[in-house]
Amino acid sequence: MCINLTKVAKERGIKYFLISFVDLFGVLRSKLVPARAIGDMQTDGAGFAGFAAWLDMTPADSDMFSVPDPESLIQLPWKPEVAWLAGDLVMDGKAVEASPRVALKRQLERAAKKGYRMKTGVECEYFLVSADGMSISDANDTQGKPCYDQSALMRRYDVISEICDCMIELGWGPYQNDHEDANGQFEMNWDYDDALVTADRHVFFKYMVKAIAEKNGLRATFMPKPFTNLTGNGCHAHVSVWDSTGNKNLFHHGRDEMGLSKLAYQFLGGILHNAEALAALFNPTVNSYKRIDAQVTLSGATWSPNAVTYGGNNRTHMVRIPDKGRFELRLMDGAANPYLLQAGVLAAGLDGVENKRDPGKRQDVNMYTEGHKVRGARRLPTNLLDAVRVFQKSKVLRAGFGDELVDSYAKLKIQDWRSYSSAISQWERDNTLDC
Repeated sequence: MCINLTKVAKERGIKYFLISFVDLFGVLRSKLVPARAIGDMQTDGAGFAGFAAWLDMTPADSDMFSVPDPESLIQLPWKPEVAWLAGDLVMDGKAVEASPRVALKRQLERAAKKGYRMKTGVECEYFLVSADGMSISDANDTQGKPCYDQSALMRRYDVISEICDCMIELGWGPYQNDHEDANGQFEMNWDYDDALVTADRHVFFKYMVKAIAEKNGLRATFMPKPFTNLTGNGCHAHVSVWDSTGNKNLFHHGRDEMGLSKLAYQFLGGILHNAEALAALFNPTVNSYKRIDAQVTLSGATWSPNAVTYGGNNRTHMVRIPDKGRFELRLMDGAANPYLLQAGVLAAGLDGVENKRDPGKRQDVNMYTEGHKVRGARRLPTNLLDAVRVFQKSKVLRAGFGDELVDSYAKLKIQDWRSYSSAISQWERDNTLDC
């Protein structure tokens, strides 16, 4: 049944629609469309100049249109006269293959042909910081181990509760909010769902957190490593694959020691096999690599992986198996593009299934203290350039995403790296001014 957005606007009192898309750098772009025009926009999409966003386009390219997906509609709880819509990019009557939401939908189509339906949940960590981003917003949040600190959590009750109330109103099923491992850091969890639904909600969640923080005179950041001495922002993803009805978890096996099926192990094998290339998507910024394999933080642990390994209920590995029928991917950080995150997981997982990849033996060690004892464990990339170069050469991801997306993403990220490399940092001045 097709949702008529004009009718929805009248029924719900919506005056404006934000028709959006997310570019390759994960930036949320939108146009504010009055309800009177939503009928035409629903059919034709809202027009954009692709070159004006982080997409590999030029000013000479045709108009690009974001065609809204009515199923993605979210009415802003704190501003109900406005509704948000995720859009799919179209140019010259064809889908823009090198765009994140289209890329995810292509992977979902691949999975559907095999009778698979991926369901995921994400754990989005963020800091509440000062307006200039130089310090955390709560000067009293100073504990060496601040995780779950009730006092620090309740000093930010107004912001946290408003965000959680919004998620309840939207029907997302939020179930816990906590102060995380770093001073000034928080995490909020909601129910898992189909991968596209989770990705859309992930996009909106980041916008919502920033908007509500700003409304309360604060600033929120999902930056992977905003402070050297504090734990960085992860974005762990919990993954399972179900049958086409969504009623049977194909990852679950009651007689397996870890509660995982053969399909689950092969899917996991694909993730591990492609981990270095996936880092370019899961850790997409220069700053991301200051979270991976960082020095020990104030709390005593970085909580981020440094090698391509998996274990049971052990948070020192890149992949943790916390329960039967699912696993947790701990490599992703707060800068990960919500759509490319999901698309990357599925592309690599399907490769594992198609090629029957063996994830190998699980490791029951503390990787932070005994990682050097794990023979053959591959190290994760230590900078963005290395990760992008592996991504560029990945036959698996090229086969999954197509050359257009891989080449465009790599081109823009290498430009980003060169911009970073040409900047002179204070560290350089401090250490080489007198050389």
